[in-house]
Amino acid sequence: MNLTSIPAFQDNYIWSLSNEEGQCLIVDPGEAAPVLAALEKNSWQPVAILLTHHHHDHVGGVKELLKTYPDLPVYGPEETRDKGANVLVGEGDKVAILGCEFSIYHTPGHTLGHISYFSHPYLFCGDTLFSGGCGRLFEGTPRQMYESFQKLNKLPENTLICCAHEYTLSNMKFAHAVLPQDVEIDRYYQQIKELRAKNRVTLPVTLGNERKINIFLRTQDTDLQRTLGYETSPQHEWQVFATLREKKDNF
Repeated sequence: MNLTSIPAFQDNYIWSLSNEEGQCLIVDPGEAAPVLAALEKNSWQPVAILLTHHHHDHVGGVKELLKTYPDLPVYGPEETRDKGANVLVGEGDKVAILGCEFSIYHTPGHTLGHISYFSHPYLFCGDTLFSGGCGRLFEGTPRQMYESFQKLNKLPENTLICCAHEYTLSNMKFAHAVLPQDVEIDRYYQQIKELRAKNRVTLPVTLGNERKINIFLRTQDTDLQRTLGYETSPQHEWQVFATLREKKDNF
């Protein structure tokens, strides 16, 4: 299988997974033009669209793509029903595409109906888990997003995080400001600065790497808790997550 990121808007990535026969699936096509260009350039034939949530920068190109490929199945959560989804899926469902079996995880927080798709090693997690960070809480609560993170963190360490935005540099700038003495965070921050200076893509990344550098996955870390002002361990780890998200919102 070949994984490709298709740039869209200012910092979106539309993901494509293709096989040797030129068949592909498309994830979160916020706009149609770059997808159609990639299909033509690579002589790909789309067999499915996967949607993670209802925001326009993830679904805006669906209806135009369906004009060209009217029989294309579009998988998505209930909240994408009126955005072009014609096969509704949710927690616990499994979908077979391109010889891969995708497990569906309900990962609320960014939106209430947000879902993620996993077929080892690929995780298409939309705006839930970013490299070095997490999605904004537009509809859900910190506790919901924390629990979504815990669900995804149970996946294998070589899982490839295919999130939908190039936010890694800003996320690592925040992580470095919170834990400036952390060796792993500093190393990765410097690495990401070099990549972005060359306008290079920072994704996908492994879950194993995220466990080291993503402070939203390190809420059990006592050094982090002390840095955030907790003199003793909080009653619930999601409270640490909530504190981090609030600090990031105001960073």
